[in-house]
Amino acid sequence: MTKLTEYVKTAEAAEILGVAQNTLRKWAARGEIPMHRNPANGYRLFKRTDLQQFLKRVEESRKQHGRSK
Repeated sequence: MTKLTEYVKTAEAAEILGVAQNTLRKWAARGEIPMHRNPANGYRLFKRTDLQQFLKRVEESRKQHGRSK
């Protein structure tokens, strides 16, 4: 069973990814990054491992296209 500590709220997830909260919300709405809802209050939650995988995909895409940070 997944623990709540494995998730972060939108503000922290956006900070981890280095984007605005609205950008993260749009990505989640388009299905580009998995999002979950806290059953108690409906807040958006992002799993830490999903954020890490997303960052890895972005980095791999940049390498393939010859871009760096």
